[in-house]
Amino acid sequence: MVKSELIQKLSEDANLPPKIAEIAVNTVFNAMTEALIKGDGIEIRGFGSFKVREYKGRTGNHPRTGTTIEIAPKRRPFFKVGKELRERINNEASEPAQSESAPQQEDNI
Repeated sequence: MVKSELIQKLSEDANLPPKIAEIAVNTVFNAMTEALIKGDGIEIRGFGSFKVREYKGRTGNHPRTGTTIEIAPKRRPFFKVGKELRERINNEASEPAQSESAPQQEDNI
């Protein structure tokens, strides 16, 4: 699902005009982004949590030339899936596979 599909889904499910749904989605994403930039964590119960992980600088090797290079320290967002979402994905992923499989033909011998 891409952002435009999420906006369309929100518009349909909440019976909102698409422009209002777009504002809502952008507001949520902007708030989450600002929180992560400040170093705050985000926890959405039943879904998961986001936080920023700090990585130290280090020395590495350039893959093509093999020369030594310095890799700068960096901050990266990290998502940890919540227990409810993980269980729901695992349970629902196995159920449709069974129900969507081709109907089994009976052997008439």
